[in-house]
Amino acid sequence: MPQSLENKVVLVTGANRGIGRVIAETALQRGAAKVYAAVRTLSSAQPLVDQYGDRVVPIRADLNDPQSIVDAAASATDVDIVINNAGIIRPSELLSEGAIETLNDEINVNVSGLIRIAQAFAPNLKQQGGGVLVQLNSVASVRSFADFATYAASKAASYSITQALREKLADQGTQVISVHPGPIDTDMAGEAGLTEIAEPPSLVADGIFDAIQSGAFHVFPDSMARQVWEAYQGFAAAVIEPQDSATA
Repeated sequence: MPQSLENKVVLVTGANRGIGRVIAETALQRGAAKVYAAVRTLSSAQPLVDQYGDRVVPIRADLNDPQSIVDAAASATDVDIVINNAGIIRPSELLSEGAIETLNDEINVNVSGLIRIAQAFAPNLKQQGGGVLVQLNSVASVRSFADFATYAASKAASYSITQALREKLADQGTQVISVHPGPIDTDMAGEAGLTEIAEPPSLVADGIFDAIQSGAFHVFPDSMARQVWEAYQGFAAAVIEPQDSATA
């Protein structure tokens, strides 16, 4: 169900910095009529407002705060495209005492947050004729890394939920997209010590909007991600992507 971005209304969680900000800017540059900058602190979206004026509407949404997401959906009833970019990574030694607490924090934001977004915004997208739901997952959703094992586990779970949402929302005409970046040049990559191999956030933004236009489900936008995709795409094409596959 390919869709155009022209004159659409887009909501981006975590739009104040990093990948989210670039996604918001790219949406506007590609012809979106309006972007809801969904952020935890409204003032953090002011630079976008300063640059793009009333085409940017700050709206409070915290994936850790279910009521804020419900309230955001009640305000953004005209949204056509919801891009859930926000997430957390907290590197933790897997065998340390704090690993389970870290995992629970990442699951709450990266997995439960996605479900909250889908529950709140699916009716809005249906009202707009179907629309698009985009989830930022990670290459770590299909291949774990020892130093980021809890994060990888949370992203594997969010990828699983994204697949289910694609099936569930198909009847209302909603296109669902799963995005799997490798290291991207953001504050999060810096905190994880991945700056030297990180690539520009524009690769992610362009990959998302190209997928909206083409109708693709998977996006593996950067060099590391494409290497993973080369090995994974055969399985994905045979098992993940068919909409009529039987339930295992």
